Amino acid sequence: MSRIAYFRVSTNDQSIESQRSAMGGTFDKEFADEGVSGATLASSRPGFKELLSYVREGDTICVYAVDRLGRDALDVQATVRKLLALGVTVDVHGLGPIGKGVGELILAVLAQVADMERQRIAERTAAGREAARAALKATGKTHRGKDSLGRPKAANGAEVVKWRQSNSASIAETAHQFGISTASVSRYCRALA
Repeated sequence: MSRIAYFRVSTNDQSIESQRSAMGGTFDKEFADEGVSGATLASSRPGFKELLSYVREGDTICVYAVDRLGRDALDVQATVRKLLALGVTVDVHGLGPIGKGVGELILAVLAQVADMERQRIAERTAAGREAARAALKATGKTHRGKDSLGRPKAANGAEVVKWRQSNSASIAETAHQFGISTASVSRYCRALA
């Protein structure tokens, strides 16, 4: 009978440490998916897939919140039912162990809330992109004052290519000159060829 922790964060710049710290205690084993969206089915995540092959009857899986299991309500419910059928307890921090019946009902509601939140995030993101496109078209700047929708350019591509040509420099020399990556230099050269 093991106490097993499962952590998930959606982006690589997030850390599982806050979840680990909030849940406190020690675990016999930990599994994590970092940089994996909650919209990805649990059984398709590498860390969770490994967890599923590890758990045994009598084990307890501890998660910080229902949305760490996923943001697709049906997938979360199916995952928890599968674990309960295996004789595994699912313990959600602040909520406690999920059992059959009332526990599954509470889980269904929380999973639906996580699913709705995922949908709202997608809607807000799409609306933000649309507002940025409209502002960029109208004013030459996005609604947040940026020059483009993408990430900021590391350097002026035309200047990089011109310097490289006039100095007969290699991609590596050009990258060093401008303090940018060789991939950026290559991209600028392809774009302006």
